[in-house]
Amino acid sequence: MNEAIDIISNLAIVRDRIITATEKAGRAPGSARLLLATKTVPAERVRIAVEAGEVLTGENKVQELKEKDHLLRNLALERHFIGHLQTNKIKEVLKYVNCIQSLDRPELAEKVHQRLMYEERTVEVMVQVNTSFEQSKFGAHPDDAFRLIEKVRSLDTLQVKGLMTIGLFEADPEKVRPSFRLLREIRDQALQNGLLPPDANELSMGMSGDLETAIEEGATIVRVGTSIFGKRQYPDSYYWNEKNN
Repeated sequence: MNEAIDIISNLAIVRDRIITATEKAGRAPGSARLLLATKTVPAERVRIAVEAGEVLTGENKVQELKEKDHLLRNLALERHFIGHLQTNKIKEVLKYVNCIQSLDRPELAEKVHQRLMYEERTVEVMVQVNTSFEQSKFGAHPDDAFRLIEKVRSLDTLQVKGLMTIGLFEADPEKVRPSFRLLREIRDQALQNGLLPPDANELSMGMSGDLETAIEEGATIVRVGTSIFGKRQYPDSYYWNEKNN
């Protein structure tokens, strides 16, 4: 019972932070959505947040998608994959998700497309860009982002919805701001040049410690785990440093 109260209370605080940041930025109400970042969070705890009204979750690992499915599959839920996707896991990921946010290289886009052609279906995707320039992170280099967007647009099974970045791991949000701003600039230029369709304006960026900064810079999806479910064993930098996992 206490666990549920804590999660629901934390949710209220995060929702208020998002509303306040959106208003402060002069943006329309509801223009920034909350994604529950649920890596290492048991399905029972995720379910509490979903039953409290949240509809968007994100997983980093295929195994966790599978393990949590039996408790989450019957909920009105939109599930995104936000971790590094290996090509040999594409088939499994596509069983569970509505959107792949971490499309970060042309060969991955091609492999996902081939699988979707076989299944005769489409999927929403976002192009992941490494705007913090950290070697520990995946994502297309900003200089390669437009080429990757063009590649994704050429594959008709992939419905590109926008861009994603992880952002710099820094306690000071102002040091993170440039990586968020760069993603917005890349998106805006891609839209202006017709590389992205007009409705592909999603920016998935920002986490528990810097969601206000992300919203100020245009985030439409903020990925929050710790502020809702509590601190995990390791800091965010461990969980998102996919190359060392």
